[in-house]
Amino acid sequence: MARAPRVVAELGRPETPEETAERKAAFSAAYRSSQNTRNLVAALLATLAVVLVIVFAVPRGSVPAPEPVDVAAVAQQVSSSEGRTVIVPVVPDTWRANSARMEGDSVAAWTIVYVPSEASGYLRIAQGFDADAAWPTRVLKGADASGSTKIGGVDWTVYDIPDPARAGNVSIALSTQAGDDTVMIYGATDEKTAETAARAVADQVRALAAEGSR
Repeated sequence: MARAPRVVAELGRPETPEETAERKAAFSAAYRSSQNTRNLVAALLATLAVVLVIVFAVPRGSVPAPEPVDVAAVAQQVSSSEGRTVIVPVVPDTWRANSARMEGDSVAAWTIVYVPSEASGYLRIAQGFDADAAWPTRVLKGADASGSTKIGGVDWTVYDIPDPARAGNVSIALSTQAGDDTVMIYGATDEKTAETAARAVADQVRALAAEGSR
């Protein structure tokens, strides 16, 4: 016995074949849409989980500081290759040497960069080989000499730096003649630290001066 068509409450009568087909098509579309949404959410959650794993798996902490440069060892190499005496500053043990190398264009300069622990900023000690009288002014971007001072038995020229930014963030600078060479001490630091550096090279400056007078 054939089964009577189901009466749809909303219609108050049985569905027509077309209405049945439309209802099933709408249900299928809604089901597929819900599946797509669920799949998208699942994919996003999986991606987030991977990101979290990477974030928590990567070791944390600050970047380790580079190993300090062995100034004496590099100085020996430079002295051998250049065929001349180069200074090796006798600085406090707490000072860290970040760089020691040859620099310069018109004047070749043996340059050491220190980070003194007791002062912020940095300090350069440079030995300009056969440097002309205007070399310090060029290094300091035009800063003029403002006077002189004696440190460690050596006469040093003091430079006036009204605009540290223009001078490469240099706030203090000294220079002295050492035989054929010129030794500069300059950087972003305080007067006490610069004086400590001047004393650290004073004996070697005098030795270079004596060597140049022979």
